[in-house]
Amino acid sequence: MACFLREISKAGAKVLHFFDIRKYFVKKSAIIVIFLFCVGSIFAQTHTRVFHENVRTLRVAREVLLLDEPEPLHISFDEMSHDVHMYTYTVKMMNCDASLNDEMMSGEYLKGFTTQDITDYEHSINTSREYTHYWFTFPNDDMQLTKSGQYRLTIYEDGNPENKVAEVDFCVVEPQVKIDARVRANTDIEFNGRYQQVDVDISLNTEYRIQNTDEYRIVVTQNNRLDNAVTLTQPTFVEPHRLRYINNKALIFEGGNEYHHFDAFSCFYAGHGIDRVFQANNDYQVVLFADEVQKGTYIHEFDSNGRYVVNAERTNDSDTEAEYMWVHWTLPAASPFFDGALYVGGELFGNAMSLRNRMQYDNDTKCYWLTALVKQGGYDYQYWFVPKQKTTTTQRVDGSYWQTENEYAIYVYWRPFGARYDRLVGLSVIRSNAL
Repeated sequence: MACFLREISKAGAKVLHFFDIRKYFVKKSAIIVIFLFCVGSIFAQTHTRVFHENVRTLRVAREVLLLDEPEPLHISFDEMSHDVHMYTYTVKMMNCDASLNDEMMSGEYLKGFTTQDITDYEHSINTSREYTHYWFTFPNDDMQLTKSGQYRLTIYEDGNPENKVAEVDFCVVEPQVKIDARVRANTDIEFNGRYQQVDVDISLNTEYRIQNTDEYRIVVTQNNRLDNAVTLTQPTFVEPHRLRYINNKALIFEGGNEYHHFDAFSCFYAGHGIDRVFQANNDYQVVLFADEVQKGTYIHEFDSNGRYVVNAERTNDSDTEAEYMWVHWTLPAASPFFDGALYVGGELFGNAMSLRNRMQYDNDTKCYWLTALVKQGGYDYQYWFVPKQKTTTTQRVDGSYWQTENEYAIYVYWRPFGARYDRLVGLSVIRSNAL
């Protein structure tokens, strides 16, 4: 990897001198960053997983459904060839802990068919790497949901449910409760330090009276991550029509730091966060500026809390005309971290940690590195360190600060006595920038 970077650096030098127009670019990049920030404040949460190496850029344009609302999810992905594949999807009800609900038959929550083929697709146009863009909407005229809760949409190939291509976890809400939540820097661990405390009040309608607190579950996520999500089964205080989760140590999160950002909207100009852009080995190469291990100072920057947007200049349709580019991350470190693994985190990698986004250490260059094939656009990312047998932390590289702007989603599930599924009766998304 180090040798390859040295070679492409030489190849890209002439390109940079010729297209040295950063001042023109900065304005456009800033617009995209602000757009990402605004989008992040609108949507709540979905979670995506891809199982095939040739399937990339799985996106959900709308992330939350209201029960009986006609507006659907818009789901799309790319398959890295011009071959036409037969893809089918099905939807299953899940429990609030993301396990499969095997007590409910599909006919109890699905109206219409139980499977649908994906028939809309279009080949990429004039791109260095061929791909086919697939898309569909759900619910639709052939499949509708009749109950609130957590769901998993599974895409598989050639009519074989065992040949899974990708999954999308999403939720359907029937608002029945009022959620008041706030984030504060005064925690039980420290004051105005590395952490943020989430407090939640859940108010029920006056016609409901709390009979058993075991019927309720709340799930709290930070920036759409599952690795540090918290599920609570018991409130701190109970009132006749209110559940209060106050001063709960389980709801103390690392503040982390603002996400890094790069904008690869151009094949010719080095955008925000990018050092060099050029062609080598018949592919576009994007070398990001080397990041640094945090020195202990918080600097505010606008971000979209890990999200991304596909965007390409000089195109009419970024979905089919955007290029795929090899993006190269580097993080100098005097020596490797022997007590755990380092990952590049964000929606770019499904907010998960796998071999796809695990960084490797190069002893010759004294740095961590990662290379990934990414579609043109603007991307947020963060460095996540996973110590052995411990939870993920941002403190090893990016640091953690109470001032950081984070997005918290609060889900309220209700399973009354005798019920066989978890109803999602409340969902609220708040930001910690009110601190």
